[in-house]
Amino acid sequence: MFTSFTTALSALNAHSAAIDVVGHNLANLNTTGFKNAVVSFYDLVTQSLGPALGASQAGFGVGRPAVFRQFVQGAIQRSSGALDVAIQGDGFLVVKDDAGATFYTRGGHLQVDKNGVLRTSTGERVQGWMASAGVITPTGYTGDIVVPVGALKPPQATTRFSFDLNLNAAAAQGDTFSSSIEIFDSLGNSHVLTVTFTKTANPNEWSYQVDVPGQTVTGSPTGTLTFDANGILQPPANWPSPIITIAAPTTGAAQMDLDWDLFQGSTPRLTQFVQASAVSANAQNGSPAAQLVRVGMADGGIILAQYSSGEQEPIAQLALATIRNPEQLTAVGNNNYQLNAQTALPAVGPPGTGGRGMILGGALENSTVDLAKEFTNLITYQRGYQASTRLVTTADELSQETINLKR
Repeated sequence: MFTSFTTALSALNAHSAAIDVVGHNLANLNTTGFKNAVVSFYDLVTQSLGPALGASQAGFGVGRPAVFRQFVQGAIQRSSGALDVAIQGDGFLVVKDDAGATFYTRGGHLQVDKNGVLRTSTGERVQGWMASAGVITPTGYTGDIVVPVGALKPPQATTRFSFDLNLNAAAAQGDTFSSSIEIFDSLGNSHVLTVTFTKTANPNEWSYQVDVPGQTVTGSPTGTLTFDANGILQPPANWPSPIITIAAPTTGAAQMDLDWDLFQGSTPRLTQFVQASAVSANAQNGSPAAQLVRVGMADGGIILAQYSSGEQEPIAQLALATIRNPEQLTAVGNNNYQLNAQTALPAVGPPGTGGRGMILGGALENSTVDLAKEFTNLITYQRGYQASTRLVTTADELSQETINLKR
């Protein structure tokens, strides 16, 4: 009979712990990336009440429930944060605190501190790979991601230009057509390069002349372009491309050597058909000096920098870690988890590889707490707790009756 007291007490403790878990889940109903926990009850060892082993057994109650975190996918919703991320699939962001300790998180609210370091909303430094000359190599050790806040992008001198155009096959001898494109020198100064095409006496031939106002143009500023009977450009004598040289501009910039890309691979960019002479596209690879306008997160965990010139350049990529048994991670607060002796070693790599999920930019993962389910559990645990208190009351009454037997 007195065992019933300890049995009831174990049940009170177990249901109290379960209610604590439900309370923690409900408190984090709106916590980004939060994973709800569930409790698992198990009974304690039984004792034999009769002479025959196992013929009549009674247990000692219920043990303190085990708590497991369920790492299931939460709903993903778009957000207005330029650096917000959501993980779709398995994986964790790798973060470090200022003491150097490593943690893992699904929380996607990211921000930049005054030094340009990318951090979580609770201050941990996000780990990944920085780009070099606009190229990200997501291998080797990860490190802090530093966003170039207020950076000035140096100018890029033009080295190649092209026109996609048609020259009218019905043009008369001496007819001309011109097209211009803006190019940039090594200091970022703008120049206008103009190519003038003139129909020659040969019905399938045009001459060209390249001019840059105020500058001396050498190399191959003039020449002829020949088309076959189908209007297809034939490689000129100086193919693969005429080289245009602009002597050191009067702005003090370096000499410019320009390649005119007449072909895209083996496909001519210029044609001669009976159609009005017109340009369909042009391109050049130079750019002026530009200010950093904004930084945003693209899908795949790639951070893009947008400059005032309209260019976008990748500056870093977030790392993603997969852990075979994430339910063994230890929750340490701030939406972070830490490894323990029971946790498998994490495998760190770029998103979308090695079984890792994808990182979605401009999105957040909602908490996995199910409000209806948690309230159902709360009612169930409350009933269990109430039943255990009745057991204590009944056992107390029985003990009083037993004590009164000697009176």
